[in-house]
Amino acid sequence: MLSPDIQTRVLELGSFLHPTLAPWIFTAYRKTVTSQPKLYGMMYRYKHKKSLNRFTRLALHRIFYAHAAEVIAQLRPDTVVCTHPFPSAVISRLKRTGLNVPLCTVITDYDAHGTWVSPEVNKYLVSTPDVKRQLLARGVAADSVEVTGIPVHPNFWEPHNREELRTRFRLKAMPTVLIMGGGWGLMDSEPFLQHFTRWRDRIQLILCLGNNEKALQALSEDERFRHENIRLLGFTKEVDKWMDVSDLLITKPGGMTCTEALAKGIPMLFYKPIPGQEEENLQYFTEHGFGEQIRSEETIEYWFKLLISRYPDMQKRRIRLNPQTSGYNPMNSIHAIMDILQRSRGFIESSKPASIELQTSLELQSK
Repeated sequence: MLSPDIQTRVLELGSFLHPTLAPWIFTAYRKTVTSQPKLYGMMYRYKHKKSLNRFTRLALHRIFYAHAAEVIAQLRPDTVVCTHPFPSAVISRLKRTGLNVPLCTVITDYDAHGTWVSPEVNKYLVSTPDVKRQLLARGVAADSVEVTGIPVHPNFWEPHNREELRTRFRLKAMPTVLIMGGGWGLMDSEPFLQHFTRWRDRIQLILCLGNNEKALQALSEDERFRHENIRLLGFTKEVDKWMDVSDLLITKPGGMTCTEALAKGIPMLFYKPIPGQEEENLQYFTEHGFGEQIRSEETIEYWFKLLISRYPDMQKRRIRLNPQTSGYNPMNSIHAIMDILQRSRGFIESSKPASIELQTSLELQSK
């Protein structure tokens, strides 16, 4: 712990304030994205340079503002950190009506959509210099934007003993592929899954389905996946370790998952990016040589054959980011938030550290 004097509360805005309504909204959003990706992409691009419209702000007001104000009044945070545009919009409105608390918004993609932008945000923490340039082009002050990289859990920056993990997870010492994205349509593609099973005698497959219990049950009952080299996972808090025992990651190009894989140095194959932020993420990671888009079965065949022919050298050749040479230090965002927090209480660097009292930081997230 960097500072025992700082107390942090992490709240998922929808689930905390509306535990019944939030899952319904999330499910409706997911179905729209997966069933109508072109429509979602059109909406994303149309609104790319625009802030939230009046109707959306009104909806957020009806659903969240009053309850959010009560929570903040009760917790009395010294700083609010938001990792999604909607909570950021909620806090921005509260600031317009008198809330005097610094607002820090962490943009968790490799693109700056207009919905992130609000004049009430005191500091933006962004993934790359390009995202900073996008914000500056929308009129955000340069001193309000800091390039820190997307923060991921410290476990993703720590390498684990691969042999010990293999023993613990009951895995073989053979080429291993981790497949993630069960909740967003990746596991619903019959031809895609069928193609995987053809490799099960030569490649170890780990399918992580997260909270998609329906897909987990269906695959568990499918004879093709009842094989000694196929592991089906539900929700797990040890994704960092599963990445360490894998030689290749197949995933949707979401900002957080890809950044976690980037920290682990595992090569990535990207499956059907959703038009919008996933396309922007895909462009960043492919342009920098961290992964490749799956355009056909030939892409999978090329990489799987490469794993088989070059195993175990693939694991040794991982490109792990060096914080000292890449400029992507995992502590950058943490230090930036701590600086905002200290300044919000009037503790500039010249003050005595012993005078820092118990402080509370409230993070509002949205799935």
